[in-house]
Amino acid sequence: MCLLEQQQLFFSSDISSQKPNTIRNKSTDCPFCRTEDLEGILEREGNIIWLMNKYPTLKDAHQTVIIETDECTSDMRHYSTSHMRNLMRFCLTKWQEVEATGSYQSVILFKNHGPYSGGSISHPHLQIIGMKDVDYHQNITMANFEGTNVFTHKGVELTVSAYPIIGFTEFNLLVSADKPSDTFPDMLQVLVRYILDGFHKACNSFNLFFYRFNDKIICKAIPRFVVSPLFVGYKIPQVLMDKELIRMTKDLSALYSAYARSENP
Repeated sequence: MCLLEQQQLFFSSDISSQKPNTIRNKSTDCPFCRTEDLEGILEREGNIIWLMNKYPTLKDAHQTVIIETDECTSDMRHYSTSHMRNLMRFCLTKWQEVEATGSYQSVILFKNHGPYSGGSISHPHLQIIGMKDVDYHQNITMANFEGTNVFTHKGVELTVSAYPIIGFTEFNLLVSADKPSDTFPDMLQVLVRYILDGFHKACNSFNLFFYRFNDKIICKAIPRFVVSPLFVGYKIPQVLMDKELIRMTKDLSALYSAYARSENP
């Protein structure tokens, strides 16, 4: 008998069934808009709020939420440069603070956006989860972030994964963990705009996943569609053909070149 060693999180469907869903049901009141009713607030900075997750669906995990803005229908595409920078600075700091407690095997920072992202609340937010028994570093390697170099600017590198985790197109922003400068959120905002407005006409969803590997902070941005059955059933990721990768790389390079020029008009 072969014993499969696999890291797992235990999920409570009972708690999940109590969660409101404003993505599927537009008539549902948004719980993040009623800030006067929020409980378990850990910290505020302007209209950014860090609080405990009211519906902790995972066992042995410290689940928190960062509400990005008080504008329910906004998203990262439309934030001012200053707000985007402040938001990323806040998120990276709180992520590091939870890591520094030493209470968890690993701590994850991620974002769901859109109906195919796995989220339930459309109001812009990210999540920080400390996991007592799961180390995400065991499931992935630096190879999952390496691939075609699209653009490098002021120490921030954008790549398209040659060996993606789930498949098709996965973008990666890599920056030194010692100096995650304002270029990092600036380039992330350009990438989010491309995913929702230029990548594919049917794309309305994405995920952001943040990692700390070696001396790097990495953000993996994944446009989301219905998951391929080849991955669901066989764990076989698919990747873009060369001609499509070349076209996409040219489009992104043009966008980032325009961004870099705008910094020094």
